[in-house]
Amino acid sequence: MTHKEFIKRGRRYARKNGLDFILDTKGGKGSHVKLRIGSRRTVVKYGEIGPDILASMLKQLNINRREFYR
Repeated sequence: MTHKEFIKRGRRYARKNGLDFILDTKGGKGSHVKLRIGSRRTVVKYGEIGPDILASMLKQLNINRREFYR
């Protein structure tokens, strides 16, 4: 999954669940951005996101993988 697809799915998830979605492009360092969904936060790197990193990011955001892919 690419960072663009992750952000797009995150925005859709937040909208469906009535949560705030904040993407902070100034807060990350280098090729990273900060993402907040509701009260939970994670850092998203640009480029391809591997399955282990994806699982970790979803855990930080407290999002079930099945709900994220709907």
